[in-house]
Amino acid sequence: MFAVFSSGGKQHRVTEGETIKIEMLDADAGQQVVFDKVLMVGDGDRVAVGTPYVEGGKVTAEVLSHDRGKKIRIIKFRRRQGYMRTQGHRQWFTEVRITGING
Repeated sequence: MFAVFSSGGKQHRVTEGETIKIEMLDADAGQQVVFDKVLMVGDGDRVAVGTPYVEGGKVTAEVLSHDRGKKIRIIKFRRRQGYMRTQGHRQWFTEVRITGING
């Protein structure tokens, strides 16, 4: 069984027991979270597609940890003008393990 849900402006396709990294959530480690914006649920031949969300669709997950991703380097450069600016950024993420899919 798989589900596609929306969180943090992105869509994630998950199966039960999978561990994924999503945008930072306001939840402590070990806490259960429920994603109710489920776009699609599939189980073998049976596929339910929402308009826009599946009625009664829920994806439950357990928060494992919070961390920051790899550094992204941003460089602005104009050749022959003596202009170069560099900037770095590390995005926060939450690692969750999918514990259940309903729908």
